[in-house]
Amino acid sequence: MTVVVLLALFLAAGFALAWLRERANGLRLEEGHRRALAEQRDRREEELREQSVRTVALFDRMVEGIIVVDAAGRIRLANRAAGALFGFEAPAVGRTILEATRHHEVSALAGRLEREPEILGHELRIEAVESPTFLQVNALALRDAQGGGDGAILVFHDLTRLRQLEGVRQEFVANVSHELRTPLSLIKSAAETLLDGGKDDAAITIRFLQIIEKHSNRLNLLIDDLLMLSTLDSGSMRLNLQPVALRAAVQEVTDDLKGRASARGILLENLVPAGLVADADPDRLRQVLSNLLDNAIKYGRVEGRAAVSVKPVAGGRLEISVKDDGPGMTTEACARAFERFYRADKARTREQGGTGLGLAIVKHVVQAHGGEVRVTSAPGEGTTFSFTLPQARG
Repeated sequence: MTVVVLLALFLAAGFALAWLRERANGLRLEEGHRRALAEQRDRREEELREQSVRTVALFDRMVEGIIVVDAAGRIRLANRAAGALFGFEAPAVGRTILEATRHHEVSALAGRLEREPEILGHELRIEAVESPTFLQVNALALRDAQGGGDGAILVFHDLTRLRQLEGVRQEFVANVSHELRTPLSLIKSAAETLLDGGKDDAAITIRFLQIIEKHSNRLNLLIDDLLMLSTLDSGSMRLNLQPVALRAAVQEVTDDLKGRASARGILLENLVPAGLVADADPDRLRQVLSNLLDNAIKYGRVEGRAAVSVKPVAGGRLEISVKDDGPGMTTEACARAFERFYRADKARTREQGGTGLGLAIVKHVVQAHGGEVRVTSAPGEGTTFSFTLPQARG
């Protein structure tokens, strides 16, 4: 009996030991499985964090403003471009769109997405102190796995520069139309007068033919200037750069314009020292000097003077200045002097002639040489136009 009990105890102990070993193995497997799951979870969380960082970095590099909101209408993410457009510090997480943008129409757009799946091509005008900002908004409602609302994403594209260019284009077309219509009307009127019998009077015929010739030349000059600006804008103009002796170049232009200057009693002075040589296209330089001196003759004081001077400046450049002693220009006129068709005194400019494109051409030609152009003036103190060119290397 004792042997049987002992045997039974021995077998029970064996089974218990086997069970304990199996249990220990199971626990080790479970622990290993838990550790593996924990490692996978940590890796997944790290991947999600890295992906989130990459996503935010990607959004911050985008030129479009992006705002993502949750179902409660609070910002999950807003990139730098959005912050720059609306004047808040990105990412602005947790704030409402109205708090961040301070714009009711933007907040209303987000509210519309609770009823509409998307909004495309909506345009906003945001008033500012200096000038308005124009934005195009595309927005999409976000849905969760069950199809419920999960917030929205709004993308803002800045159209301000496009609208400004459109305004410039419209103004340019209007100005060109006006500049074409005036001489054409005069030519048409003169031709009609001749056809209606004026041609029978020799004196009338000569006078009206002179009108036709004058305004035909004006149209031709306008077309030439427009073609020049088109060439400069497209970057297709090729400069024939070479050493140009500035005193001789200035003297050539002053000689050409001496007759026009004498008609207004204006003395043209060439104050350029001998020996200064610029690296420039001689034909384009002559065009710049002619435009600036012609302006000095038109708007300078009757029986006054217009002088051209040159001095070396920093960066291996030469600064050429054309100064008159006319009535001068206001601050606003100086700021807009190089705009196409801008005229500080429209009545006087049209009386003197010209296309209103001369200074715009000057600016583009100088910039094509890598130089800069500016105007310095004040009412009653005359006007000085200055531009820089690279100095030719010896």
